Amino acid sequence: MRGFETGQTVVRRDVHRSGRVWSEQALRVVADTGEALVTACAPGAQARWPALYAQARAEGDRSVRTEAFDAMAAGRWELAGGVWQETDLLLWKPPTAWFSINAFYVPDGDGRRLRNWYVNFEHPTRRTTAGFDTLDLTVDLVVTPDLTRWEWKDEDEYAHVRRLGIVSDSEHQAVDAARGEVLAMLAERSGIFAQAERWAAWRWEPAWPTPCLPRPTAAAERVATEGG
Repeated sequence: MRGFETGQTVVRRDVHRSGRVWSEQALRVVADTGEALVTACAPGAQARWPALYAQARAEGDRSVRTEAFDAMAAGRWELAGGVWQETDLLLWKPPTAWFSINAFYVPDGDGRRLRNWYVNFEHPTRRTTAGFDTLDLTVDLVVTPDLTRWEWKDEDEYAHVRRLGIVSDSEHQAVDAARGEVLAMLAERSGIFAQAERWAAWRWEPAWPTPCLPRPTAAAERVATEGG
């Protein structure tokens, strides 16, 4: 499949093993190389999330997030429209990795500054004609801008999705290996962390319109066999 052009809108989808779309997010392409697909979004970018997950975001209620995972395990959820808020996001996704590395930027005077790095453990990329598919596996690693300190996030939710069978034993083994890979990258300042200063200085291109999702259709709720 042909690579994406810089500035092109792509859609990241989280896809459940049933083939149903769990979430989708509109992004713009920063770079598409053999090493990684780098994408970004800014406040106002369109997204669609499970209704319970959207409720949890709006209310800051983690118990509702647990309900959302219960709904995922049962295969019963509806998607609700939403928008990305507050931060600029840069997302670095190696094609075969069980993680993506994200950078969040927040307002700082008249500009923006890097708030933190955020490692999302997820399925390897599956390219589509419109973007790429993956599946967030819940556990995350939050890293300070200078790469000197980090902490694990959502271990409780990860244990819950393990109990529910959302994350299988083989996926759990892949996540464990990916944890070690990311910690080694941090220690060695390799991968994207070898260019940490460059990416810390990245800013959203003002000429880019806010990313929008394609108009939803019933067919979009289930993934066809496409891409690679």
